[in-house]
Amino acid sequence: MAMQNKSQTPPLLTDDQSRRDDEHLRLLSIFHFVVGGLAVAGIAFLCLHFLIFQFVIANPAMWKGNPNPPPAEFFQMFVWFYVFMGLVLVTAGGLNVLSGLFLRRRTNRTFSLVVAGLDCLQIPCGTILGVFTIVVLTRDSVRVSYEAR
Repeated sequence: MAMQNKSQTPPLLTDDQSRRDDEHLRLLSIFHFVVGGLAVAGIAFLCLHFLIFQFVIANPAMWKGNPNPPPAEFFQMFVWFYVFMGLVLVTAGGLNVLSGLFLRRRTNRTFSLVVAGLDCLQIPCGTILGVFTIVVLTRDSVRVSYEAR
């Protein structure tokens, strides 16, 4: 029996593996769009939360019985929190939408891997999406298909 050389180049993609990779990349691109949409929903929730919080803090009737209302700096601290979280959500949503477009076109594989790593910080949905994206994009067959384009 002849022993195979391990340093040989990988065989060409089979049709079955190619179809499976196409399906996985299509699903990943859809899920990246969904996570981008969830970021937009998060921005809407953040705005609603800000409005409710502002109403409660700024309403003098809420503090009628309390001799020590919270200082104005207290509310300013939360305003910066809302601004920071809004920027995080806009950035995460935009990066996921871009990654979804790139996955669909099979371009910028490294960008999608970086976004997948950042998605892993968004527990639990982003973590699941990030791990599956990394698993699919690090397959040899997917790497070859990206290089072919």
